[in-house]
Amino acid sequence: MTARLWAIVGATGTGKSDLALRLAGALRERGNPAEIVNADAMQLYRGMDIGTAKLPVDERRGIPHHLFDVREVTQEAAVAWYQPLARSMIEEIFARGGDAILVGGSGLYVSSAIFDFRFPPRDAAVRERLERELEEHGAGALFARLTALDAATAARVDPKNGRRIVRALEVLEQGAATHGAALPASPLLWMPDTRILGVHVERSELVQRLDRRVERMWEQGMLDEVVALREQGLEDGVTARRAIGYAQALAQLAGDMSQGEAIAETQALTRRYARRQVSWFKRYPGIDWVSPVSDVDAILGS
Repeated sequence: MTARLWAIVGATGTGKSDLALRLAGALRERGNPAEIVNADAMQLYRGMDIGTAKLPVDERRGIPHHLFDVREVTQEAAVAWYQPLARSMIEEIFARGGDAILVGGSGLYVSSAIFDFRFPPRDAAVRERLERELEEHGAGALFARLTALDAATAARVDPKNGRRIVRALEVLEQGAATHGAALPASPLLWMPDTRILGVHVERSELVQRLDRRVERMWEQGMLDEVVALREQGLEDGVTARRAIGYAQALAQLAGDMSQGEAIAETQALTRRYARRQVSWFKRYPGIDWVSPVSDVDAILGS
């Protein structure tokens, strides 16, 4: 039997990890040694557990999980770095005779693994200069420049996402077409036998889930986690320190926000991020939308 690539995607807080566990368990009961591969950009980081809702090792039911805790908080996580790593891991799982289950809500990371997704050129010197401009002038100034140069791309980029704005400008300065932080018009699957499951939760329920999850993050020790990560260089990281929740916890520790303000801002940003995730995955061709409590045997039989 040919191995299949599964992708379980959707907004944060919809129950993707649990569905992936149940699917992997059902496959393994059928003699298919399925394994799980992470496609959440922040769960790549060692020590970023509470703020990313990373599934603890003792709750993984003995099912192999890959590409969790593979970066230090001082290292940059970039999708061009992730793509070959994820594909290599998927091929290794196939070689062991199992299905690979890719799970996560980071749209570009998922897309890079499952679609024929190629990347524009890089220039470290241009990137460094733009990063300095970002620090000096802020995301708003660079976003205005991006809008003037490539309005279509700017319309698809979060105006507050300085890292994404810098990347788009870096590509444009090299005279190349940016992928616009979006899928190609007609994306082709990397592996023909790929099934994409989108986990859907009604908006009103999801908002309640997300707000409560952020509150639990602080209750479970978010500040202590960030204190420990700060000692490991979190504030020097390019990517990790900007993660939703971590940036706000750092601000609280610095005295720039109260705890209530940090939680409220994290909740607002998480809700906005979830809306963008839903919009992103809705564009996937052939996606099957399922409930987080769907019967996996029914999914396997469909």
